[in-house]
Amino acid sequence: MKRGSGILFHLSSLPSSYGIGTLGKEAFNFIDFLAKSGQRYWQILPVGPTGFGDSPYQSFSTFAGNPYFIDLDILIEEGLLTQEEVSAVNWGKDACHVDYGILYLERAELLRKAFYRGRRDDADRVHAFVIENREWVNDYALYMACKAHFKMKSWEEWSDEALRLSQPKAIERYRNLLEEDIQYHIYIQYLFFRQWESLRSYGKEKGVRFIGDLPIYVPLDSADVWTHPEFFQLDEKQYPLAVGGVPPDCFSKTGQLWGTPLYDWDALKKDHYSWWIRRIGACAKLFDVIRIDHFRGFESYWSVPYGETTAVNGKWITGPGIDFINRIKEQSPYVEFIAEDLGFLTQKVRDLVTASGFPGMKILQFAFESGDCNDYLPHNYNRNSVVYTGTHDNTTIKGWLQGTKEEEIIFASKYLGLNREEGPSWGLIRGGMSSVSDLFIAQMQDYLDLPGSDRMNIPGTAQGNWTWRLEKSRLTDELAEKIGKMTRMYGR
Repeated sequence: MKRGSGILFHLSSLPSSYGIGTLGKEAFNFIDFLAKSGQRYWQILPVGPTGFGDSPYQSFSTFAGNPYFIDLDILIEEGLLTQEEVSAVNWGKDACHVDYGILYLERAELLRKAFYRGRRDDADRVHAFVIENREWVNDYALYMACKAHFKMKSWEEWSDEALRLSQPKAIERYRNLLEEDIQYHIYIQYLFFRQWESLRSYGKEKGVRFIGDLPIYVPLDSADVWTHPEFFQLDEKQYPLAVGGVPPDCFSKTGQLWGTPLYDWDALKKDHYSWWIRRIGACAKLFDVIRIDHFRGFESYWSVPYGETTAVNGKWITGPGIDFINRIKEQSPYVEFIAEDLGFLTQKVRDLVTASGFPGMKILQFAFESGDCNDYLPHNYNRNSVVYTGTHDNTTIKGWLQGTKEEEIIFASKYLGLNREEGPSWGLIRGGMSSVSDLFIAQMQDYLDLPGSDRMNIPGTAQGNWTWRLEKSRLTDELAEKIGKMTRMYGR
């Protein structure tokens, strides 16, 4: 990975007139902003269709795209919608936050109209899209159609037991019963990926590469688990035996109980990890660099008995290790990876990251807790690493300064030479930008010196996250010039 820098800024946070950021004009404008400011990378969160809590890390499919991100103005230009239809919707009054309730109620009706108007003219292109994505798109569309049929319940709650257990006759019956709904979901995926390809192509023209997140786990409520139960730790009725999470830590005294089913790594290995290879291949169609979330789970993972209400009563289980890593590297030779190696780290985890060759992560907000031996202090970095001011799970720099211990602030001020004229947010940005790490990433909120109330996520909480949006007026030429000046100064 060449020396460079980028900005962490999710698609949902882009400005738009329709309640959430999309793949339309403002996304192209942000690429222009990145290019003006000398940034090589745009890092975003997972882009799959969101489920529980509106979290991008809880998606109905690891392969599909989120219909919320389909740009409505583009559909108007293509004659699939009218301006009157789109403007008739009350998209909410708060331009700085996403209202997922409104999106859930209003977006599907508009996209259904686009489907009815476009399916005939686009039939050949949709057919080609289905052939190209046949490994997942038909199963995903069936799953979403069945979810709607069963009042959006997860598959383990469906009243038709034969369908719940994916029995072939039941599958065929529902494919016929819900044929139009299935075709609708396929068409929506076609629209998403068509718009995504246009945006990514523009990024390449401007020298901007995409970094995307790949969560280690998929939720129980997903087409992935329903379609391939053989690759997960499920009982004979296909209910989880154990679920994922992390033990108690500085974020939570009871740990984080994700509730995601755990992989049957023995079954995956017997199949040569083919499901994971397909998953990474699909991700590589979206992103130039893939950040694998919770990388330490490949060395050992926290297993919590199904039914527990917290993650306290879990245990560490040995993961697939270097055998799996070597396999994905062999099958994905042109894909660049980042190992999210945060959390509870042992020497075995560190050794696995080193053996993988993937760059690990350094977080500046963690750097000032325990003196000069702290691995997150810039003088302890190696080149093969990615340094962040903070991730989507951290508060902003301004929020961190307001909430952290006084001795840490004093240490940070001395170490980085923080001063009022520059401002502490830009001082920490300078600390990461000037480091030896090959890649530096800052949250968009930190470049804007925003308070902690504008953070994306509070780990361990299920509601009120993922809503922050950018005011359009904040992306100025002056800001781009300021970022670009520092970027050039430190050779990024």
